[in-house]
Amino acid sequence: MTDPQTAAATRLEADRYETTARLASLRRDFGAMVAASLDSNADDEHDPEGATIAYERSQLDALIHQAERHLADLTAAQARLAQGSYGVCAVCGKAIDPARLEARPVARTCVACA
Repeated sequence: MTDPQTAAATRLEADRYETTARLASLRRDFGAMVAASLDSNADDEHDPEGATIAYERSQLDALIHQAERHLADLTAAQARLAQGSYGVCAVCGKAIDPARLEARPVARTCVACA
């Protein structure tokens, strides 16, 4: 059986890998969208096809920022793991339920303090 520290480190590293890959893909998509609209004089505000280009660009930008924040949260969680405070609620100091950490590895607080 794997010890909890090793399992947490593995889970955090896997999450970092997935988030980094997702972020790279989102950035590529965003760059492609910007490049495609550079030479276009399309009036996306009156596009009968639905969502505007600006809306889609805004959604991609929000997803990029969300992934960047998650990477920062992962870095903080890995630092807590290295310091020995991973899995301890930052508010009350009690242990965070392992099921919560399984579902949300970057959690800083227990369910009661969240």
